[in-house]
Amino acid sequence: MSDVLEKERGENAKRLEGAQHLKDLALDFMRETGPYRYTYNFRWMGVPIIQFPQDLVALQEIIWDTRPEVIIETGIAHGGGLVFYASMLEMAAIDGLVLGVEIDFRAHNRKVIDAHPLARRIKVIDGSSTDKATVAKVGQLVAGRRALVILDSNHTHEHVLAELQAYAPFVKKGGYLVVFDTTIEDQPEGFFAGQAWSKTNNPKTAVREFLRTNKRFEVNTELESRLLITVAREGYLRCVE
Repeated sequence: MSDVLEKERGENAKRLEGAQHLKDLALDFMRETGPYRYTYNFRWMGVPIIQFPQDLVALQEIIWDTRPEVIIETGIAHGGGLVFYASMLEMAAIDGLVLGVEIDFRAHNRKVIDAHPLARRIKVIDGSSTDKATVAKVGQLVAGRRALVILDSNHTHEHVLAELQAYAPFVKKGGYLVVFDTTIEDQPEGFFAGQAWSKTNNPKTAVREFLRTNKRFEVNTELESRLLITVAREGYLRCVE
């Protein structure tokens, strides 16, 4: 990117950071589209991927800029995220591996991933993301390589905080630890009725507690401001030491 465009991007982000009315509109959009299961409308290379497109663009930028050798995703649903990360590694010519951690990866989804053209770049680890044995398996496969971590499994405060503490050591300076669905905290009380998570008990509250004691990470507010529509508000954590 040219210096002129990079400067303009930074200036745009600063203006957007102060545009509270646009931030509110973005939250309204996410809230109003939720009942329509808007994020279920997309596929990546033939596999359902349950994300807002803006967050996928952000992850593409992170992968291109930081060039992780291992990408770890906890909570893989249908597996579209795994294929997305694998395709980014492929296009960026990075000799890397995608690790998916899932406690209940259903057989029909596993069959799709195993048959995918990018399956050679993907490995699924069965088990709870916070189980010590699971984390140990991940650690053996990371083996000191540069890692990007994306947390998107159980969204309760307790679980996400445990994930943050377990997976943060895999991220080196300059890398990222991304926490999805922090915007649960930004929705009205009762919006997630019937779920184990809620306002005051969610990924954002876990991130805030984590950052109070872990000084290796900071929120990339510039990236968040540029996106506007993102489920990871305060969740794009950059490793600074």
